[in-house]
Amino acid sequence: MNELMTLQEIEEAFDSQWVLVEDPELTAQLEVVSGKVIFHSSDRDELYRVMGELKPKHSAILFTGQASDDLVVML
Repeated sequence: MNELMTLQEIEEAFDSQWVLVEDPELTAQLEVVSGKVIFHSSDRDELYRVMGELKPKHSAILFTGQASDDLVVML
């Protein structure tokens, strides 16, 4: 899983998953364009646990599914 993937490739490969991307390439609006997937899971808490273990220096978290209406996002 250490290959560089585009956002489209990530979304296709990990449908409805929480994805941890290392060294993401970002747009000026901080949207992920590409990066290396270092972990993915359907369980958000598991992703955060693994993120704490891996401690990536530069990373982004993506959710590739449909967000529920009651989802709150904090930046």
